[in-house]
Amino acid sequence: MTAAVHTFHIPVMGTGFTIDTPLKVARYGISSVIQIVDDVLIEQMRRFHSELAGEEYEEIPDDAEDARARRITAYLDLVHYQVKKQMRALQSSLFEAGSDLTKYFEMLPTGSLRDTYQRMKDSRDEAEKNRLQDLLRTFITAGSIDVNLMTKVDRDAYQDGMKQAPEMSDALSGLRGFARSKLHSAVVFSAGLNPRLYNYLAEFDDFYPDEKGVLRKKIVLKVSDFRSALIQGKYLAKRGLWVSEFRIESGLNCGGHTFPSAGKLLGPILDEFKKKRGELIETLHTMRNKGLTDRNRVEAADPPELAITVQGGIGTAEEHNQIIEHFDVDSAGWGTPFLLVPEVTNVDDKHLAKLQEATADDVYLSNSSPFGIPFWSLRTSESERHRRQKIIDGRPGSACPKGYLALHNTEFSEVPICVASREYQVQKLAHLEGEGYTPEQLSVVTEDVLAKACLCRDLAGGAEGKNQIKNRSHTSVCTGPNIVNFSKLASLAEMVDHIYGRAQLISQPDRPHVFVREAELYLEFVHRELDRFALDLSPHKASYFDEFRTNLLEGLDYYDRLADELHLGDEFKTRIGEFRAEAERIAVPALV
Repeated sequence: MTAAVHTFHIPVMGTGFTIDTPLKVARYGISSVIQIVDDVLIEQMRRFHSELAGEEYEEIPDDAEDARARRITAYLDLVHYQVKKQMRALQSSLFEAGSDLTKYFEMLPTGSLRDTYQRMKDSRDEAEKNRLQDLLRTFITAGSIDVNLMTKVDRDAYQDGMKQAPEMSDALSGLRGFARSKLHSAVVFSAGLNPRLYNYLAEFDDFYPDEKGVLRKKIVLKVSDFRSALIQGKYLAKRGLWVSEFRIESGLNCGGHTFPSAGKLLGPILDEFKKKRGELIETLHTMRNKGLTDRNRVEAADPPELAITVQGGIGTAEEHNQIIEHFDVDSAGWGTPFLLVPEVTNVDDKHLAKLQEATADDVYLSNSSPFGIPFWSLRTSESERHRRQKIIDGRPGSACPKGYLALHNTEFSEVPICVASREYQVQKLAHLEGEGYTPEQLSVVTEDVLAKACLCRDLAGGAEGKNQIKNRSHTSVCTGPNIVNFSKLASLAEMVDHIYGRAQLISQPDRPHVFVREAELYLEFVHRELDRFALDLSPHKASYFDEFRTNLLEGLDYYDRLADELHLGDEFKTRIGEFRAEAERIAVPALV
């Protein structure tokens, strides 16, 4: 018998919502992800948790040498130390009602370890009960304490107006902070390939196998499709680096930043991974061994484990099980519903109430990200209220106190400034009148400029507000559209029971299947992009919409066949049929 592993994980959510989630769930064997972009918040949280635990805290000030990397290392080491301390306490606790030890086993999914636990509970033989308890303790493992780096959040470092060495950039400093930590876990890269960041991985031995073939630090890639996985996986394999997990995320049915594909739906994407998984492993294993040889490292006789996981909009135990079993997926991510679990995530009371009351109109795909990427926002959040009020007051934009998204725009300055900043927006609005827009175009581009919010600051608001950390943020909530199906606060145990079908937390009885909802979102998205194309304001060419329509129709045909195979019901097939008819009516712009 081997220890059971949870079949779900908690993805990263914003900069603050899951920044200390491992301290709350890792001891129960649940894996979660910390965002390490905001070293200011990280330093605040290190102080908060050090003082809470009665540990000594020594500040790493902004102007300290390599401050960003050192702050990240120090915080991750603190989390690592505290989780190890929690695990020792759990191991020594008793199998009694309410104990962490009991909670650990009560939350497990169906499987051999849970069966053994139940056998222990039912046993009336004291010697047998003690023997089983001793056995159960040997299988207790902590959930992984993973970190997330958005590859494109890679601001160059400047000092006195001079650009510093590349390794001082935000992404490389963040990676260095993780690499130097005591964690044996993974870095989750999202937002695509960043060559200088991926090349920098080769500087750290922990990403290579040790003398026993063990990887102390693993690489996880969040990808939108198989092609992206293959391209990025090959890039790393050539450098002797192994991708331990491809984390597939729905292009639109997720929280926070979205990376919509050209009409490719999640089901067909998962099906391609299922069919080509062996080919993917063999290809990357061969390339990686050559990369290891080129670097005078020992080749691996067999490829390490390669997991395929998925996340985005899953909301019921039935969907969870269907996706894992049918597509041979190793784990499914549950993010948005955990925003209503105060034990797990950082959301202040005011925004917990707003999330409970959220309707479909309150959660919208906004242009608020300075990235220029569609971003799910809670319309009733303090961040959105504050942004709108500043426009009314004639002072749009942010003071840009953190600057992590001041990346590439040098339209009005030599050093990049953030497009959500007041400095940029005031100048940009003044220039729009002279750029030859029609009145209708001008209205749209003006709205685009003003839509940008200070996400660097405001996504930390939940953690700052809940933990009473002094801040100037106005909380932004990057919930996915799935939140409208949940309306009550839940405990960790209740949410886990919901995931495994032992409880029911859905508040909308007519909630559509996750695949149906994603298809609906893609139709809404393409109509929005077609409207922009008609105004000559779309970044896409006409060929994009032709490809989008083709992919969407192929995906809907796949779902029609899948409905029969998985017995998804008449309602599923009816909705898919309606979407297919709508997709066929998409007016693709003429190809020139």
